[in-house]
Amino acid sequence: METSGFRFVDETGAPAPPHRPAEPVVIPREAIEAEVERLARLPRPDNGRRVSKIVNPASGSGQALAPGIAVSISVLLPGERTRPVRHNSAQVNFCIRGRGTARVAGRRIDYERYDVWNTPPWAVYEHVNESDELQARLTYSNSALLEKMNVHVVEDDPRAAEAGPAGAPPADEAARTSPFGTFPVGEDGAYLMPYEKLISPDVVDVRPLHWPWQRVKAELDKLAALGESYVGRRLYLLYHPASGRTNGTTQNFFSTITLRPANIADRPHRHTAAAINYFFAGRGDSIVEGKRYTWKAGDLMLTAPGWAVHRHASHDEPVYEMTIQDSPLNIAMGSLLWQEDLTQPPEALGVTGGFATNRADVGAAR
Repeated sequence: METSGFRFVDETGAPAPPHRPAEPVVIPREAIEAEVERLARLPRPDNGRRVSKIVNPASGSGQALAPGIAVSISVLLPGERTRPVRHNSAQVNFCIRGRGTARVAGRRIDYERYDVWNTPPWAVYEHVNESDELQARLTYSNSALLEKMNVHVVEDDPRAAEAGPAGAPPADEAARTSPFGTFPVGEDGAYLMPYEKLISPDVVDVRPLHWPWQRVKAELDKLAALGESYVGRRLYLLYHPASGRTNGTTQNFFSTITLRPANIADRPHRHTAAAINYFFAGRGDSIVEGKRYTWKAGDLMLTAPGWAVHRHASHDEPVYEMTIQDSPLNIAMGSLLWQEDLTQPPEALGVTGGFATNRADVGAAR
């Protein structure tokens, strides 16, 4: 039978194919610095956005570094600003050089080197460099996933008056409340929801938030008091309350800032979420699926492709790193398998359970 636009794939009785983790990717500091300088030499584009995507061809469609995580470098020269834009993808932003201002959904965020802030989806934003030095940022976006779905929508010149603040409730909330309720059907917990509620779900206030590096560092450095017997990782999640139980910085990603004292090695572990690390102090190495990769301050690395066994270690000086991981998306889908100890079975975080550390035994500030 001839078909057009589809085919049947018979998998009757076939076993699931074995998982084959992707390869890590290291983008050295020198390559990043060279790309920043190249962007800086370009004539200013009409929209003001000098942007370069960091693309891993193995990630598939969507111009991404990991399959669901797009990473880009953006540069602004002194006195420049970008044209306002909005899109249905969300971003985590990380300043790696200079300083500047982001105007996001009506909020002004003045940021410095190593500060982090989020850009909510469908929020109008622009970047400004009012300083006398070059500004460079890394931006992590779920645009890659939306592009794979063919639903990444971008408005290059939106009218801010139409957009309004991100997460703002409707002007007449009472008028928008459906009189048709959601009600149980049967006795096992199943419900029916009417169309009126389906197309007007509860609004979650996804505001732009700012995590200044100096304030984060002050708290992070206290974790150095955790001794060598500590079995966890010395980090803080840059948590956005709008992400709720999925523990995110956005609905797709979490951003963590980690301190690794000198000569500390993690236990090997793995998770279905992919992890991308930017190392901004110190040097060390990662062993991923049995292969060693070295890194230093200023390097960016796809350190943990999904479900790849890995461990990270610092060398002879402390390491600071910023990690982006698509754990919140996986928690929301129920797909975040995590194996903290390779001698023990994995858990589906947020579904079957989680893990504990021995922090209460070894003690630390806060």
